Amino acid sequence: MAVHALKEGPLGWRWGAPEQVHMKKMEDDIIVHPSRGVREKSVPMRGLFLVNPTEARTAIQTLLDRGGDQRFLFHSGLVVSPDDDFFVAGPAVGAPMAAMILEKLIALGARCVVMAGWCGAVDPALNVGDTVLGGIAHPGEGTSRYYGRDDVFQPTSRLLEELRDSFNLTTPVPVWSTDAPYRESRKMLMALAKRYNVSAVDMEYSALCAVAAFRGVDFASLFLVSDELWKQDWHPGFNGKVFKRKSKAQIKLLMKLIPHLSSFKEA
Repeated sequence: MAVHALKEGPLGWRWGAPEQVHMKKMEDDIIVHPSRGVREKSVPMRGLFLVNPTEARTAIQTLLDRGGDQRFLFHSGLVVSPDDDFFVAGPAVGAPMAAMILEKLIALGARCVVMAGWCGAVDPALNVGDTVLGGIAHPGEGTSRYYGRDDVFQPTSRLLEELRDSFNLTTPVPVWSTDAPYRESRKMLMALAKRYNVSAVDMEYSALCAVAAFRGVDFASLFLVSDELWKQDWHPGFNGKVFKRKSKAQIKLLMKLIPHLSSFKEA
């Protein structure tokens, strides 16, 4: 497999023409690899990864109240269900931290992970409080390029179908992930929407899709629209009562669903 060189374009750095460097050779040269420590317990195959601190605290406390087993996870949280059939992990804001946490979870035994997060709406059809299923991932962050040479990354189609049916959703939407939410311009978002049909923006999704694909595990994501970027003025809604109520309800349903998800990697 050849690795593409990085080239700068109008929407940021992207993979360009391939260079004659093999992925296996690169992997052999990697210095630090994720691993399970001698005293670390493995985790169940299925789990819920909540990148937002508020939702992570809610889910972790809910599972602890049920008698879950709290474990150490660097700069994050991890609780395994009393029946040892699923785990809840988080938070991890931003692509680098989210990728590190997912790498560790995979090293501990995770094979089927659903991310829960918030997103900003680029598509006028999306409003605060809407539930969105992540589709094609467009990387605007800097982490995913170290895991693959593709311009876009994909979640696991079977997981998408299960989440879509469980939450009564329609078509997954393209998502663009950024490292710099305070540097999003209207011109850039309009270009992303026009060229790639991007409907939503977050900070972690594309990197997690890349890590999951690289490591060969199932991954998908469910978002809650927290703010509207398509209006003339920014419209945040994450402090509203309706949004908070929907967030708690979505977490509750996800925690009920996770133990029953398929956990066999697609061919």
